[in-house]
Amino acid sequence: MIDITLENFESELIEGSVQRPVLLDIWAEWCGPCKQLGPVLEKLETDYAGRFTLAKLDADKVPQISQQLSEMFGVRSIPFCVMFVGGQPVDGFVGAQPEATIRAFLDKHVPSADEAEAAAEEEEALDALAEGDTDTALEKLQHAVATDPANDDARFDYVKLLLRSGRDDDAKVAFAPVIARTGLVRRFDALKRWMDAIDFAAGSQGAMPAEAEFDARIAADRRDFDARFGKARLHLAAQRWTAAMDELLEILMRDKSWNEDAARKTYIAILEIIEPPKPKVADGQIPPDDPVVATYRRRLSSVVLS
Repeated sequence: MIDITLENFESELIEGSVQRPVLLDIWAEWCGPCKQLGPVLEKLETDYAGRFTLAKLDADKVPQISQQLSEMFGVRSIPFCVMFVGGQPVDGFVGAQPEATIRAFLDKHVPSADEAEAAAEEEEALDALAEGDTDTALEKLQHAVATDPANDDARFDYVKLLLRSGRDDDAKVAFAPVIARTGLVRRFDALKRWMDAIDFAAGSQGAMPAEAEFDARIAADRRDFDARFGKARLHLAAQRWTAAMDELLEILMRDKSWNEDAARKTYIAILEIIEPPKPKVADGQIPPDDPVVATYRRRLSSVVLS
């Protein structure tokens, strides 16, 4: 439990709620219902085991904040509780409500136990990956996806790491629940293009032309975009990211919308794939961009906007 003051309002309530939901209890020493509600909220904070943070604000000591929130929600009495999520006040309730009512309120905004466990596993996986421990990262991401199948962040990281590790069949299995969705979001579309490139590369060992033949075709005709795109897909399958983007830029410099934007969309997919997790930085600081990603974003912009 945290006592909110003017000094820590920004860090504990606004910034704190970006990391996990914060329930702010606005109370006063003279308020009888406030004293009834307080122990219930403290019990629930314990019961929810860190899935939300309880913060308390004395309306008499910090009237600037309590009055502003009261006006925002049109409330004139206390106790008054406000839920902060993602740095914003999103909901609230007034009065000493029964425990069951407050639980129902919390469950609308607080992640379930499975969701919280999966999020923690994902964070630990990214820490392990940053230390070069791929096996631990895979194990924790697999557990995160199994615990909370709806956690798209964990699923994206898991499939991407499986593909990076050459476990293509396992990646397809982990990706399968996403395929049924109507319209893939950009990052899952990126993984689908990567997996398609892997299948394309496997097929090119047989009837389809391999890289040497693509090179010969390009040498004969620099505007053979099918050959350039095929070569880029071979690079993508082999995780030669910059080589793939360089080839796609050759297409874009000559025909920005070739083949229904296939070159541009594949280029953006590669940027999505190689974007590393943002490093942890001090509050208020902006994490630096990856230099390779930043460079190739600029190159794409210069070509597309020219």
